Amino acid sequence: MQNSADSAVFVPHFHWDREWYEPFQVFRHRLVTALDTVLETAEANPDFRFTVDGQMAAIEDYLEMRPENRDRVVALVAGGQLAIGPWLILLDEFLCSGETIVRNLQMGWAAAAELGGSMPIGYLPDMFGHVAQMPQILARAGIEHAALWRGVPGSVDGHAFRWRAPDGSEVRTEFLFDGYDNGLDVLLVPDQIGRALGEYAEMTAGRWGGDPLLAMAGTDHNAPDPRLAAWLRRASSDERAITIATLDEYIREHVRDEVSAVVTGELRSHVRGNILPGVLSVRLALKQRMAVAERTVDHAERMNALWSRRDDSPFLSLAWHKIIESSAHDSVVGSGTDETSDQVEARLAEAAQTARAVRDAALAEPAARVPSDGHLVANPLPFPRTALAEVDVVAPPEGTVLVATSDDGSVHPVQLVSQAPTVLADERMDASQLERVLRRIHRRELFGRLIDHYELTPGSLVFHLAEVPSSGPFDLLILRREVAAAAAAHPGEWRVLTLEEARATALVPVEVPASGLTSFRVAPAGTAPGLPTAPATATDRTLANGLVEATVAADGTLDVTGTDGTVLFGVGRLVDGGDRGDSYNYAPPARDVLVSEPAEVTTELLENGPLRSRIRVTRVYEWPAALSSDRDVRATRTVPTPVETLVEVRAGEPFVRVSTSFLNQSADHRLRFHVPLPEPVAGSASAGQFAVTERGLTAEGGWGEYPLPTFPASAFVSAGAANVLLDHASEYELVGDGSELAVTLLRAIGSISVNIHPLRDEPAASEIPAPGAQDLGVRVENRFAVLPSATGWQGANAVALAEDFRNDVLVTRGTAPADGQLPPAATGVRVDGTDVLVSSIRRVTDEDRGAGTELRLVAMSATGSAARVTGPFTEATTVDLLGRPLSTTPVADGLELALGPWEIRTVVVR
Repeated sequence: MQNSADSAVFVPHFHWDREWYEPFQVFRHRLVTALDTVLETAEANPDFRFTVDGQMAAIEDYLEMRPENRDRVVALVAGGQLAIGPWLILLDEFLCSGETIVRNLQMGWAAAAELGGSMPIGYLPDMFGHVAQMPQILARAGIEHAALWRGVPGSVDGHAFRWRAPDGSEVRTEFLFDGYDNGLDVLLVPDQIGRALGEYAEMTAGRWGGDPLLAMAGTDHNAPDPRLAAWLRRASSDERAITIATLDEYIREHVRDEVSAVVTGELRSHVRGNILPGVLSVRLALKQRMAVAERTVDHAERMNALWSRRDDSPFLSLAWHKIIESSAHDSVVGSGTDETSDQVEARLAEAAQTARAVRDAALAEPAARVPSDGHLVANPLPFPRTALAEVDVVAPPEGTVLVATSDDGSVHPVQLVSQAPTVLADERMDASQLERVLRRIHRRELFGRLIDHYELTPGSLVFHLAEVPSSGPFDLLILRREVAAAAAAHPGEWRVLTLEEARATALVPVEVPASGLTSFRVAPAGTAPGLPTAPATATDRTLANGLVEATVAADGTLDVTGTDGTVLFGVGRLVDGGDRGDSYNYAPPARDVLVSEPAEVTTELLENGPLRSRIRVTRVYEWPAALSSDRDVRATRTVPTPVETLVEVRAGEPFVRVSTSFLNQSADHRLRFHVPLPEPVAGSASAGQFAVTERGLTAEGGWGEYPLPTFPASAFVSAGAANVLLDHASEYELVGDGSELAVTLLRAIGSISVNIHPLRDEPAASEIPAPGAQDLGVRVENRFAVLPSATGWQGANAVALAEDFRNDVLVTRGTAPADGQLPPAATGVRVDGTDVLVSSIRRVTDEDRGAGTELRLVAMSATGSAARVTGPFTEATTVDLLGRPLSTTPVADGLELALGPWEIRTVVVR
């Protein structure tokens, strides 16, 4: 084999951002032109090769506009000239769930298979860092190689390394140390390619060892020059052989297998490329929309698999496709223009809507067996739990006690938290206008309720509405005839009164089986039963439930005491500072003003148990309105901004739920929620993408981007005795030399990129205004939970509690005739095990074995986990991450699984 001084391999490609500084359809117009050129170039020159950026979305988007070119694409893939796949989209790995990463790979691989097959390379050229479990995800899909640029630590001095996941899985990884466009500088002057290549080879010789130099010949949003192959043929010589190849061919045919450097875990070093960490916190709504869409489709899959006779896989696939499209590294990150971000937000909303339809249809089937005066409760989690169901009920007369009765006859207390008005409309009109009122009635529905009965007397028509009518049939034609006769007999003014039965919102503690169903009805009783756990109680400033206590301090912060007696003082200190950065990187102004003390604090007791207690804390802050014109000073004009913090404790929960809300009226600022720690710590741990990743107080720098130690977290973040359970992917930092945990609530900026950035040497993009990223006039809301524990995240059982916090039970009203018998509770698939995450339960179909239920389990522990899976099945097949069977075993009484440290295991039960 020739050494790098004598040979080079050029890989023609492009990098295609599906949407960014222009919206998707504008970029697609350019994509079609570029791929037209690629196909023509490849067909005219059999030696030409092209790598389509590792993502099938570019091919799908192209063929939707050029369906007549499908056979041409298939022929070029078959001939080895076109390398496609394996991803559906090049995603931001930290801003979506691990399950979304897996589905991305599955859908990309399947789409490539329809056109001839995927490139077996985990190509990740431009992501802003890489998650720790990516090597295992690739390896469990049968992919042995990766190629990437950003995030690789300075310890790697060659062009390849072995990337190891926490479970020990490895993939050989090609390090694109000069970026995915390193070959372009060599091609600037076509008749000087030989000389330029020689200089580049000499400059980078220490990287290549005995392997040929890899020249990635491509850049963003442009096809290579059709003359490229001719240029390279002329430049090739006996002294320096030049080959054109796909990336797959370079790795399989031109490099040796021996690689000594090993890197374990996530890649978030700044040393060889900007990782642009500010994308974790800009455009908060996109991160929240992503979490909602992922959670909704997950629940929909579980309900459809376990409780529906209908296979809604096409709708679920559509929802997943839209989620995956939105996970692109210039989409969910929020680094695009306002119109691009609006499109991403709408796409995520559409994904959630599609999934919601499947979820609700699946629940409608068992709800048809529940009487209409009862409610069905579904548990999306595969372990039994007691959860609060919030339902609408008929308000009892004053002094009457309500209780909830389950199918087994057990009785539970009910807490009323609000009552709705009963007068929906009180109108006066001439008799000749009564017909107009009747046109509001649709069969029996009026104002969203059903007519229970009506009273018609001279000059008066009174409708009595109910959610579930107690009277007999209602005939609208009879009503029309009676009203017409009464109006003719009594002309003049009439009063039309529309009354609803008194309604109230009730909280009910419900014991729900694993992945299961139960039902209950609420009715009056003589006395209220006791709680199996200590009740949630409240005073004007303190909430408690026997497990956790939260006291509001004079400054509006919280002192939170955990089950083991650990106390976190000053939780929720809000710190607001200026931000003169952009969508990619935070930057403080040269003369910053930090605002951390409220001008006014008020508290209000909202609920006083026994199931849920709540206090609302309102703190008014004087935040500067914006930055000055030179962007280095915060404005002297301030805007009084009330921040409402809802503090909540539920019976039986060992954590305090916290929600913050405010109307943002300031520009160019960053707001963070601080959790002071009992003592300084040297590091943190955060959960996301199938792992809990430990990090120190600093980040590795060296490229020209200041290495701010701001990090991502998805399910929870833990630092010392503080564990914060999260609702969506968030940014955090340990500040004050490890004495406080700071979680970002808002980062408001006005530009995609700025040319001169104090913490980044080079622009990340063009300086394009993005006023929508200021979130001005937007109500900014965040929710999380605080869990004190001296034993850290594992001792606090944070993996399971984070799932409990993020996944509410699903509640729907029954539709069977009222007053019938409640159906018995039903258990779905149950998974028992400590630190075992179940990321997916879904319906799958195999041509040979038929329908089954697929479960994906993860051992969220460095020591592994034992899991026991029980349910209505008699065999279990272990499959890889692409669904290919590996082994099948009969199951008599539950499936016992010994999961290795951080192992991802997928099984299909039948």
